[in-house]
Amino acid sequence: MILKSIRIFALLATIAASSVACGWKEVHVKADTVASTGPIIDHQVKDLHGAPVSLSQYRGKAMLIVNTASECGFTPQYKGLQALHERYAAKGLAVLGFPCNDFGGQEPGSSEQIQTFCATKYSVQFPLFEKVRAKGDKSPLFKTLTEDLEPALKGEIKWNFTKFLVNPTGQVVARFEPAVDPLDPQVIAQIEANLPK
Repeated sequence: MILKSIRIFALLATIAASSVACGWKEVHVKADTVASTGPIIDHQVKDLHGAPVSLSQYRGKAMLIVNTASECGFTPQYKGLQALHERYAAKGLAVLGFPCNDFGGQEPGSSEQIQTFCATKYSVQFPLFEKVRAKGDKSPLFKTLTEDLEPALKGEIKWNFTKFLVNPTGQVVARFEPAVDPLDPQVIAQIEANLPK
C-alpha cells in the first residue's frame, strides 16, 4: 500500500513538473513597442443561446478571454474568474468565457448544460459563449489569438483555461497559460494596468 502511494505521488509529481516544463505556468506580456495585428474587437461570436455578439461592444473595456471546460482539473478557476468579474466589471473589465471541447473532451455538454453547470456550481455571471474550436479547424477568434499575434503571445493553446488579456483598443497585451490562477498577482497587475483610464 505504501509503495503504491509512493508510485502515485511520483507520477503526480512528474505530471506537475512536466506541465511547468511545457509552459503551463508561463505568463507572456506584449512589448510596449510592438503592436499585435487583427484587433479582437473586429470579431463576431455567438452567445450560449446562438445570438450573434460583436466584440466591438467591448471597445473601450479590457477583456479577459478564456477557453473554458466543465470537466477539467482547472475548472475551479471559474471561481477566480467570477471573482475578477465581481471586482473589476464596474471598472471596465469584461471576463468572457468560451467553452471548448478540444482538450481531453472536457466540455461535452450542450449550451444549456454548460450554463446550468456554471451558474449552479460557480455562480458565474460573466458572459459565456457558444463552444469554440481552439485547435485544428479553429474558430476565427481563436485563429487570431493563436496565429495572428506577435511571437511573444501567439502559439497553439496547450489546454483549457488559457487566458488572453485584451486592452481597451482590442489588442492582446498578455497571455496566461492554463496553470496560472486568475487571481495570480501577475494577472491582477496586468488587468489593473490595462483597465480603461
